Amino acid sequence: MPSQDHSKVIVTDIRMPFWSIVIFMVKFSIASIPAFLILLVVGFLVALFFGGLAGGLGGLAEPN
Repeated sequence: MPSQDHSKVIVTDIRMPFWSIVIFMVKFSIASIPAFLILLVVGFLVALFFGGLAGGLGGLAEPN
């Protein structure tokens, strides 16, 4: 059974060169583009589904 001895750590300072942070942020921004596109497509499909569902139900309620 694992030990229950826990210790807490508080980070007070991180020393990192400025250009290293800039490069990291640029890479993070570029990596987020595909994730945004995937979420955009999923959101479009969900909206399309619920829009079609609402349109279909609305069409059934009106007598022709």
